[in-house]
Amino acid sequence: MNILQITSSVQLERSHSSRIAGLVVARLRELHPEAKVTARDLGRHPLPPLDVAAVAALFTPVDKRTPEQAARVAHDDALIAELHAADALVLGVPMYNLGIPVQFKGWIDAVSRAGVTFRYTATGPEGLVKGKKVYVVLSRGGRYRDTALDTHAPYLKVVLGFLGMTDVQFIYGEGFAMGEEAARQADVEAEAQIAALFG
Repeated sequence: MNILQITSSVQLERSHSSRIAGLVVARLRELHPEAKVTARDLGRHPLPPLDVAAVAALFTPVDKRTPEQAARVAHDDALIAELHAADALVLGVPMYNLGIPVQFKGWIDAVSRAGVTFRYTATGPEGLVKGKKVYVVLSRGGRYRDTALDTHAPYLKVVLGFLGMTDVQFIYGEGFAMGEEAARQADVEAEAQIAALFG
């Protein structure tokens, strides 16, 4: 089993989403001791942005790319290969200003490629990244689950589904900025969700 763990918090060691994602990975490894884990910490190692140079490289024919363009495309190719190789994904995605971190958006931009991870058909787009189990750890300072302010989970469900990943389980840690007791309760609730998932 190949597990792809992606964390995206800039809080580093103080990150709630990264810590809880680590608990999910630990439970998966208990169930699959032979599992190989590939970990990407986008908070420590952010990806290059999708900018003018990146788009130009992607749309330049392979045989006409400069060495710099070839290297830029190869970087994203490696991320796509990691995604395709994974059986399970564990994504640590905190809420920043009601949305996802720019670090995680960079990963989405890198792996979303027409003809490779999705394609357009006569009946609409089709995701090509199929057969994955995805665990998304969402950490929030407040409590937003199932409210109009929660753009975080719905966006991730849509974009992952767009790429073909529809077996998605969300694990919520909410209230981390609402005081010490609320933060402790957020941990308890997240751990209870993990326990319910894995028995």
